[in-house]
Amino acid sequence: MKTRFLSAASELSADEWATLTGDTPAQMRDPFCSRVFLGAAETGMRSGESSVGAGDTLSSLGWRARHLCLTDDDNKVAALLPLYIRTHSFGDFSRDWGWPEAWQRAGFAYYPKLVSGMPFTPSPGPRFLVRPDLPRAIWVAALIQAAIAEVARLEVSNWQCLFVNEEDAATLSSAGLLMRRGVQFHWRNADYKGFDDFLAGFTAEKRKKLKRERRAVTESGVQLETLHGDEISKEMWRDIHRQYRDTFARYGNYPAFPLTFFIEVGAKLGRQLVVFVARENDHIIASAICYRDGNALYGRHWGCDRTIPGLHFELCLYQGIEYCIAQGLHSFEPGAQGEHKLARGFTPVATWSGFWIADPRLRRAVGDFVSREDATMQDYAAEASAHLPFRRGA
Repeated sequence: MKTRFLSAASELSADEWATLTGDTPAQMRDPFCSRVFLGAAETGMRSGESSVGAGDTLSSLGWRARHLCLTDDDNKVAALLPLYIRTHSFGDFSRDWGWPEAWQRAGFAYYPKLVSGMPFTPSPGPRFLVRPDLPRAIWVAALIQAAIAEVARLEVSNWQCLFVNEEDAATLSSAGLLMRRGVQFHWRNADYKGFDDFLAGFTAEKRKKLKRERRAVTESGVQLETLHGDEISKEMWRDIHRQYRDTFARYGNYPAFPLTFFIEVGAKLGRQLVVFVARENDHIIASAICYRDGNALYGRHWGCDRTIPGLHFELCLYQGIEYCIAQGLHSFEPGAQGEHKLARGFTPVATWSGFWIADPRLRRAVGDFVSREDATMQDYAAEASAHLPFRRGA
């Protein structure tokens, strides 16, 4: 094995990246851990063409690519771990609030840190990409050890492997990383024949309330439409991006992705990018940007020009459920947070992130904190489950 570091996802060719993910034209792999998504995100951040604004204190988005790549004896790409050097935590959803102060009190600097995660995308998925013809366990172990060695070599505070799938979580735990539980709300497809079949499991009261929400949208007169990336023109993207940007700014958040990002990923991901839109007088007035693979739909961004009762839930949740049922997708992950999703049939599920802390004393302190927090997160998930809308036994 030989180790090399990439300063951009685009340093690997599309064919090299495809050998790692096993992509074929008939398959839809995880959209976020792809050369298209990471490459477009990195290009926007590298050029300074983010939606944040040149004069803003967060215009430096702090994602410096240092992807860990392993090659075999023939110098062919064998395995890859997306890796970034971060100078702050904006956009990685690591939930490490208060940790920089703890490091400072101990006499250390918290930043920079190393992060294996998708920029501005808290979606559980694969982080270790290994060529399918190679023994996965051996190469994943090598990636983990190389990442830990890089923590020591760069003298950074820690390595965070964020929002990993369950298989990778077990591997990281065995390698000695501290595993931290989170909770998101996901929808599961129980082989529903249609939306009414899904609603049949609700209590009568919850079912009536949800139907009333959907009826309000229908009576407003807006037209709903499902578009894929290869069906969206640049002019349409301008409207959708403006809604995304303005809605983020309205709530004091930072819209990190520029218009050029969506134009590029829409064209290259094609059917893997899904946008639910509402039109009024043939103008797009609201939109929900999603991605998909062969198993799941992932909700990411919402934007609107004006408020219509129930339209947010319709575009961000109900249209996605209908899409999953029609497409035979197993799950719908509409993004982080949002207890309001419970009443609409989204159940609490555990997410996992791994942390390698360089300093032994701070590693023990973080380990104690994570252990205590885990009990709280399990209680939170149990309490949330009590508010699901389903009939007993459904």
